[in-house]
Amino acid sequence: MNTMSYKGYTARVEYDERDNIFVGRILGIRSIISFHGVTVAELRAEFEHAVKDYLAECKKEGVHPEKPASGKLLLRVPPEVHGRALVAAQAAGKSLNQWATEVLQHAVQQGG
Repeated sequence: MNTMSYKGYTARVEYDERDNIFVGRILGIRSIISFHGVTVAELRAEFEHAVKDYLAECKKEGVHPEKPASGKLLLRVPPEVHGRALVAAQAAGKSLNQWATEVLQHAVQQGG
């Protein structure tokens, strides 16, 4: 997946062969914010413009802009998975939080 980042926001970028343009969409927030450009430079400028517009609109409306991640993650997993994860963390001499953070970090570095 091709991505670009600006002010803590990340966008997925794809090439639309039919329209001969690059298309981007900001990830990790509920609002659907997309942008496009013919060149990479134009795409980058449009991405930055989209983020600035989003932040300005939030300020105008008096709402806090969504952040892609707060650092808090609540997972619901089957009890047997929870138990096995707890045992794996303890066997590694780590808290479940430390262990899960490392496992998630490894997964995203490996691409899933």
